[in-house]
Amino acid sequence: MQFKYQPEVEAFKQNVHDFLEKEWDASARPSAGGGEEGMEGGMAAKEFTQNFQKKLANNGWLAMAWPKEYGGGGASFMHQVAYNEEMAYAGAPSGNMGINWVGPALMLYGNEEQKKEFIPRITNVTDWWCTLYSEPGAGSDLAALQTRAVRDGDDYVVNGSKIWTSGGHMADWGWLAVRTNPDAPKHRGISMMLLDMTTPGVSVRPLINLAGHHGFNEVFFEDVRIPATRLIGEENRGWYYLAAALDFERTSISIIGSGRRQVDDLVKLIKERPDLIAQKKNVRTELADRLIEVNVATMMAYQIASMQQRGLIPNKEASVSKLFGSEIGQKIAATRMKLLGTAAQLRNGSKHQIIDAASIYLSSVSGTIAGGSSEVQRNIVATRGLGLPRS
Repeated sequence: MQFKYQPEVEAFKQNVHDFLEKEWDASARPSAGGGEEGMEGGMAAKEFTQNFQKKLANNGWLAMAWPKEYGGGGASFMHQVAYNEEMAYAGAPSGNMGINWVGPALMLYGNEEQKKEFIPRITNVTDWWCTLYSEPGAGSDLAALQTRAVRDGDDYVVNGSKIWTSGGHMADWGWLAVRTNPDAPKHRGISMMLLDMTTPGVSVRPLINLAGHHGFNEVFFEDVRIPATRLIGEENRGWYYLAAALDFERTSISIIGSGRRQVDDLVKLIKERPDLIAQKKNVRTELADRLIEVNVATMMAYQIASMQQRGLIPNKEASVSKLFGSEIGQKIAATRMKLLGTAAQLRNGSKHQIIDAASIYLSSVSGTIAGGSSEVQRNIVATRGLGLPRS
């Protein structure tokens, strides 16, 4: 295994770094708590993120690994990983749901009319997307979803609800999973649709998280009519399209780049404030552990990109990476709290606050749930990776 980028990829990574030094200012983002990729905050945060991502699009970076016929750059997977790593380290929004998995899924399963209508609007950041998967009774067991779509002439009529919808309050379009055959085995009666979020009957209600931020939402559907032309692929085969989109979601190195930055920032803080470590020398060892874990996770992400480059599908590997990476985020947050001691409990507005460790710690709780819980990832690794029988 090669443990570093090729020279041309390293040169590109430096170009991204230089661009960020000039164009990115995280402190200017009008977001509640600095939510990743504009998911937290309101329309001002969305506009700020879109304006920045239009600059990325102008550089040919936003959809750089997409095929050229779909407006991408045809770049290698390793270029994409280097880009994501550098962007995450800077805390800049490298992509969005449209770029990360809706667009790739459309390329694979959408018809030509859908591709022509939606893909250009994704690559030039005209539309903002949300993902409508989880329901009150279908989270980790996503195939148990019950939001119902019934064919009525040229439309489907949708009733039900979704929960934990990131950015649903700002989205123009939704990537929606519905049940179209309630009598089929649960994995075989699901369909995927494209939903205009302004459609009559769609209502969005905010969910405020432990840290006091608004990123999640509940979404309700009451006799919502979706044109049949918005159905993706074949009716009742949506589980396979959804699963492919989840694999796109779980192969990102973003969480690793962010983790590395957090560890580096803690080391910098200790150098500036040696008194913090004076009575907590064991935290020094913890920080070393966190850095080792970040390095291991980075190698996992490189392996996934290498597999994709060779045309392989990193299914179980993506789950291992997602599992390990999200748990690292929680460990780093806990180490930060331990380092700061009682001062870690201070929230924004206190003159004695050193850094906003409390909000980061509270926000990290969802890391092992969002995008597929750790339990689900372990099941995937057990069954698809180790060949263990299902219980």
